Amino acid sequence: MKTTIAGTTMPILELTLDAGEAIVAEGGDVAWLSPGFHMDTSTAHGTGGQGGFMSGLKRVLGGAQLFLTKYTAPAGGGMVAFAAQLPGTIREIAIDPADTFMIQAGSYTASTTDVEVSVGLQKKLGAGIFGGAGVVFQKLSGNGTAWVQLAGELVEYDLAAGQSLLIHPGHLAMFRAEMPLEFATVKGIKNKFFGDSLFLAELHGPGHVWLQSMTAAKLAAAIEPYLPDKGSDNK
Repeated sequence: MKTTIAGTTMPILELTLDAGEAIVAEGGDVAWLSPGFHMDTSTAHGTGGQGGFMSGLKRVLGGAQLFLTKYTAPAGGGMVAFAAQLPGTIREIAIDPADTFMIQAGSYTASTTDVEVSVGLQKKLGAGIFGGAGVVFQKLSGNGTAWVQLAGELVEYDLAAGQSLLIHPGHLAMFRAEMPLEFATVKGIKNKFFGDSLFLAELHGPGHVWLQSMTAAKLAAAIEPYLPDKGSDNK
């Protein structure tokens, strides 16, 4: 399998597969592909080969689709491509029992067949964050390779044992799964959502964390004033 990540602001993930090689992704996310791929949609995909409907249901709780699609290359091989949904970057990560990751829901793009995509953490934080949906992280485990899309620019930190970092939940893009994560109410910070307090994620080391400069909620808020008023009767 050959991986190419092309582009800058809105990157493209292009996977070139040899005969019989396969990857798993959410079905509606494919951008283009060469002819001849066998496509099979099932709840069993994205479970690392370990489950069916119940594993798929757990994946839904983690923000993914119940059914994922497996793309298997034909005898002559083939190419399948996925486009980023937000300005940002696409990262390839290697996964094994010693390297598991938590990613913000919506970041998962594709993976090899032995990677498991499941719910990692789900936290309600009130109506002010993510439209009341709270914050959801998916867990990537098993053995193989996964590709994730992260929004905006990335900043990475290595936290040592005993170190911690307070992070707005929307900017916490990805972190190693063994790192303890808590949510704290920080008093004295006035904001338009919570009055005189703010919910922040507190991530504890040791481990590596990826922070993203953009969030979908802030992007939506930035463009909302320029959208047509649905309540007006403009003809």
